[in-house]
Amino acid sequence: MTSGGNNFWSSGAVPLIEPEFLGSIIGAASDIALVISAEGYILSVVLNAQSESFGNLKHWEGRPVVDFLTRECVPKFEAAHAAYMAGEVPRKSLELNHSDNAVWQYPVRYTFHRFGHENAALLLGRDLRPIAETQQQLVQAQIALEQGYEARREFDARFRMLLAHCQEAVVFVPVQSGKIDDANEAAAALLGLKLDALKGSSFAQQFSDHSNIGLMDSLMNATLSEDGGQVTLRSSRGSGNLIVRPVVFRAGGQRVLLCRISRDNEVSNAPDAAATQALDLFRSGSDSMLFMSDKGMITSVNESFLDLVGAVHQSDVVGRSLSDFLVRGQIDLSVLTDQPERSRRMRVYSTKLINDLGARLTVEISATHLDAADTSVIGCVIRDVSRVEAARPQSETQNQMTPESARNVMDLVGSASLKDIVAETTDVVEKMCIQTAVELTNNNRVAAAEMLGLSRQSLYVKLRKFSLLNKNG
Repeated sequence: MTSGGNNFWSSGAVPLIEPEFLGSIIGAASDIALVISAEGYILSVVLNAQSESFGNLKHWEGRPVVDFLTRECVPKFEAAHAAYMAGEVPRKSLELNHSDNAVWQYPVRYTFHRFGHENAALLLGRDLRPIAETQQQLVQAQIALEQGYEARREFDARFRMLLAHCQEAVVFVPVQSGKIDDANEAAAALLGLKLDALKGSSFAQQFSDHSNIGLMDSLMNATLSEDGGQVTLRSSRGSGNLIVRPVVFRAGGQRVLLCRISRDNEVSNAPDAAATQALDLFRSGSDSMLFMSDKGMITSVNESFLDLVGAVHQSDVVGRSLSDFLVRGQIDLSVLTDQPERSRRMRVYSTKLINDLGARLTVEISATHLDAADTSVIGCVIRDVSRVEAARPQSETQNQMTPESARNVMDLVGSASLKDIVAETTDVVEKMCIQTAVELTNNNRVAAAEMLGLSRQSLYVKLRKFSLLNKNG
């Protein structure tokens, strides 16, 4: 018989282990060992002398093991213990979570072993807290990594959105390589390339008067200027001189140039004092102001116009035709759109406004044709003169005849009948009305006919009658 033979442990060659050594051997072989009776009571608790994390568990002895298990682990233990009592030793390890006084809990992986008589079971356990802590750290690291990826995707989306909607040409150029790392569509259009072709190309190749090294040196020197230096370069694709304004920053361990590019003859888009003051005047001015298209559709108004027509919100006005607020409707609108389009401005046009409640106000309107980037815009300044009209003497507001015409009419009194006098003055008044309508419409006879409530043919007949056709033609 040899000590290395397979029958060593089963032949009785192993001497009996003294009781005082058995506990230490079991404790050294596991982190925690429990001796469980057939009824499920803890007979003995043996702890590894090298582990002090369990504390003192002597109060477990003599109590049911289920008193120290979490709720979800009780069925697992009862099933495994029942199989053990039936003569079937569980081959797989059993992971149980212990709890004590609801203050702490920890996981342990147990294996079942037969122990002595009376169906007592020896459970050798391995503390899983180090593994659980490592798993928890891995989970936290994974969550932090996912959060970092999500923050990076959000930042990248914002960066791409900013580049796509930025009107200024922008490129990013690493100093070491001198190649365009990123750019927007405005830069691609200015440099005469498609965006995909521009990315990755040499920045110096876009200009005809610099090498790569010389261009990088010039741009880096410009970044040292306190007032924001710039470099003037000639485009290699016939776009003329271009101004490059570089800013250097460090990212990913390398220096990167943020270059803003513009044409040499471009005027700065920064708003000047006059533009700011004009905007303040539009918003806070006492006179009503509005902008409309060449078709008469209102695009913007100020608060004074809303007060004038009794509107609550701009949405009640914007998008509607100005003719909705004019007493003569389309007739007045035609005058306000046609006259400024021909002569660029109309100084004064007297008419009446009507609001949604039916109230009428006498106003004077001046209109100016403005050249916008892609459409025609007409700006109108509207002044309420109803108070001025009310303050005028009645004779001034009602007598529309000239002094010469009035004297001619008075000379007829006594020398002709009233019927003849009326017939004589009718032509005078009619001629004055036609002349006024033609002048207000700047000889637009279609608009004048609509203003007078005549057909176009009838207006031509009357113009010929009063010898006004050739004069105004």
